[in-house]
Amino acid sequence: MAKRKAVVVGARGTTGRNVVEALEVQGGWEIVGLSRGAPGFETSASFISVDLEDEADANAKLAPLSDTTHVFYCGLAGGFEAENVEGNLALVQNSIGVLDRIAPGLERVTLTQGGKYYGCHLGPYKTPSVESDPRHMPPNFYYNQQDYLIELQKGKSWGLTMVRPEIVIGLSAGVPLNTLNFVSVYAIIAQELDIPFDFPGRPTAWHALNKYTDAEILGRFEAWSATDPGCANQEFNITNGDCFRWEHIWHQIGEAFGCRRGQVRPSSLNMLMADKGPVWDEIVQKHQLQPYKMDELANWVFADWVFARDWDIILEDRKRIRHGYTEIIYTEEMFARYFKKMREMRIIPGAPS
Repeated sequence: MAKRKAVVVGARGTTGRNVVEALEVQGGWEIVGLSRGAPGFETSASFISVDLEDEADANAKLAPLSDTTHVFYCGLAGGFEAENVEGNLALVQNSIGVLDRIAPGLERVTLTQGGKYYGCHLGPYKTPSVESDPRHMPPNFYYNQQDYLIELQKGKSWGLTMVRPEIVIGLSAGVPLNTLNFVSVYAIIAQELDIPFDFPGRPTAWHALNKYTDAEILGRFEAWSATDPGCANQEFNITNGDCFRWEHIWHQIGEAFGCRRGQVRPSSLNMLMADKGPVWDEIVQKHQLQPYKMDELANWVFADWVFARDWDIILEDRKRIRHGYTEIIYTEEMFARYFKKMREMRIIPGAPS
């Protein structure tokens, strides 16, 4: 069988990194990552530095990739707003659109979407959300990307798989739109200042149900589904499989960092952490951590958005399980595993004694 060639768009981010790693473990792939900068993690994949918002740069840099067989789209155009239609559509047009023109052997395109497809960012909505649910009132860049690809696909032999995780938890130091990072940094600073590890959301957010997605499970699912014939031209939700409430895991997270037990205290982390950069710098120096600045690890506007969601956020996993991908994990175990990895990588200090 001819070797498959995967192009991973946004390969430096939380999802893209895990797709690359899953493909490496699976074997039999030549892997090319597209990103603005260096990967920031050990990998055998080759990387192309490209600005996908620049059509000319994209056409020039992607020209050698005519033997691509699979594309995994994991990109995001600045910020996290669903309203950024123009920027996010351009990324798809200047990556998948280019590869569609130049790669006659293209077999599958995987488009990574998210829970915002169902309107979870707008307020209370139908849960559990299933793949056949109707769209909400736009704008939503996921809709524009999907519609563009469905139109692009007409008359072509390649299949399209759309993957919808919820908030993705995984390693991606240097990528601040990452819940794992901002929870860790917030807890570490609270412990350093010897103040309680308060939950910054409203009481309704404290009690609301959530489903998150382990980036490693997501990466493995995308690698698996990209070669499964039954997953072509399908949409799939994917989460850890369990539900959690912050009230049941928040104190456990605080204990993992040696924090004083906090309470529900609605507040803005964007405001509270605005002057904490020097505190983080002292922590880095004291513990000889990797020299990341606080703002390279945590986006506090994003943190406030996450904790402001005080309604249930539940994606239904039945479809991907029925198609044969059954991997699940308890969310509290996922957090504990990643905290351990971050300590081993010296992104955060070692466990408290």
